[in-house]
Amino acid sequence: MDKNSFYGLLVIGAVLLGWMYYMQPSKAELDKEKRTQDSIVAVQQKAEAITKAAQKNTTTSTTTSVAVSKKDSTKTVVISDSAQAAQQKSNYGAFAGDIGKINKDIVIENDLMKVTLSTLGGRISSVQLKKYKTSAGKPLMLFTADSSSFGLEFSAFSKGFSTDSLYFTPVGSRFIVSGKDSSHIAMRLYAGDSSKYIEYVYTLIGNSYMMSVKVNTVGLQNIIASNDNQFNLNWHMKTPSQENSLVNQKRASTIYYRYDNDDVNYISERKDEKKSLEDAKLQWVSFKQQFFTSVLIADHSFEKPNDVDVKAEGDSSKYIKSFAAELSIPYNHNQSETFPMHFYFGPNDFKTLLKFNLGLEHQVPLGWGILRWINRYVVINIFDLLSSFGLNYGIVILILTLVIKLCLFPVVYKTYLSSAKMRVLKPEIDEIGKKFPKKEDALKKQQATMALYKKVGVNPLAGCIPMLFQMPILYALFEFFPSAIQLRQKGFLWCHDLSTYDSIYKLHFTIPFYGDHVSLFTLLMTVSTLLYTWSNNQLMGTNNQMPGMKWMMYLMPIMFLGFFNNYSAGLSYYYFLANMITFGQTMVMRKFVDEDELHRKLQENKKKPVKVSNFQKRLAEISKQQQAQRKK
Repeated sequence: MDKNSFYGLLVIGAVLLGWMYYMQPSKAELDKEKRTQDSIVAVQQKAEAITKAAQKNTTTSTTTSVAVSKKDSTKTVVISDSAQAAQQKSNYGAFAGDIGKINKDIVIENDLMKVTLSTLGGRISSVQLKKYKTSAGKPLMLFTADSSSFGLEFSAFSKGFSTDSLYFTPVGSRFIVSGKDSSHIAMRLYAGDSSKYIEYVYTLIGNSYMMSVKVNTVGLQNIIASNDNQFNLNWHMKTPSQENSLVNQKRASTIYYRYDNDDVNYISERKDEKKSLEDAKLQWVSFKQQFFTSVLIADHSFEKPNDVDVKAEGDSSKYIKSFAAELSIPYNHNQSETFPMHFYFGPNDFKTLLKFNLGLEHQVPLGWGILRWINRYVVINIFDLLSSFGLNYGIVILILTLVIKLCLFPVVYKTYLSSAKMRVLKPEIDEIGKKFPKKEDALKKQQATMALYKKVGVNPLAGCIPMLFQMPILYALFEFFPSAIQLRQKGFLWCHDLSTYDSIYKLHFTIPFYGDHVSLFTLLMTVSTLLYTWSNNQLMGTNNQMPGMKWMMYLMPIMFLGFFNNYSAGLSYYYFLANMITFGQTMVMRKFVDEDELHRKLQENKKKPVKVSNFQKRLAEISKQQQAQRKK
């Protein structure tokens, strides 16, 4: 090390030591912090003592005693009421009068849900959806008091406070509303007297899953710290297990959010992530489950910054995922301020969410691009129309399948006609193969084959294009059925719930990539796919040059057996019906399409002059140039 480097390191070390000395807390600050911690411990000990004394009914009007056992002797610490009041005043300031109250639950209801409010924190402690049940037939709770929290954080009296640990006073009582009627109740956290408080005002309408929540502050401009320009709203929830398949529920649960006048975003369902939403103000955030969701909507936007967090609950059978949101509510230190919000507690029903015009419907996974358009404007409307007649949902899926296959019949017919043309030309294609048996003549063989197709007027890709046209519909329905809440707990035949797998036999062990049960609809779908594949191969004839591809066509349905065994029974049922209808259409078309007449027409086309396009000319020229280069 040279002299300059040594002096440089020495200067840096001196600067670090000076900074550490300057930044260390003073003795007065350390003493103040110690007194604060000691007072907090004392209040906690006092609260425990009061609770124990109340349970034993041994309280007196002037003193509270706490017994502490040590070896064989007993020491009694007596805290007077005046000392307790002084400790509370020291630590909680104007909010000290709320310490020590007893938590009470107040239930408010409408036609669709039952909401429980807690005086501890003034929050919504639980929500029950009346029209739905869990897979076990129990009341469906979106969340409960012990699995959720909701509170404001702020600074006052040189301390930090959180409303979820303070007791609110209800202004109003339990109510039940119905139809278009509405009612409200307020929960107030007083700050010394009735003219200073934080207030939550909850309003319910009789026939809506949406409820209003207003955060009001009155007379707190001299209590809230002057440099505190916002409240931090912390909302936490553990989503309970509600569905038959924990894996499917976990796969569909995550957090969605939307910035002001922007697209809807979400955290991937397949990973745990904490994300800072600092790009813009936030309009809403939702804790989305498989079929239900809890959404907090700001009427005038949450300020920056905001954070969201998703964590899986491991192997827990009680909870699926843990959600958290830290949101910012502006505070301008006025005499009276209001921050209006709304909660949506309800099903992930596309049309229900669409009515609010907030982008909430994007929580329903209908696919992307053209898949979403097909589901939104075609499948959902047909499905809702059929279900409006009160039909069993198994019959609804059957009719929906028939309608879709009928609409696609022209495409299916063109596909079959193309395969029929290829089939009648197969002997001539085989003759070309015999003329060019060597691998180095593969290009000549391809040219001769294409020349034959051109003469008879057959496009070898004509059968692929209609199939590609059908693929978006197949994928759209793949997205629709597992997310359709209309199928939830709706039975058909042996299946009790079309939204999840049907189990006709429970295995006493787990087969990797298959599961611990046997789904009959999945077996029927697999068998029908194999039957259709076999029938199609028989029509086309065996291709001896590609035996691996032939077996792959039979192997793919068996590979999908494990995947669909744990998926929606409604989806497997649809694919089974689609396969059988397609198989039937093929048999009918085979009877009505005269292949001998088709072959005669193709032979007549050979006599017609062949029109060569500019594109074909360029291809021929490129092919000649390649052959010439190979010869050189």
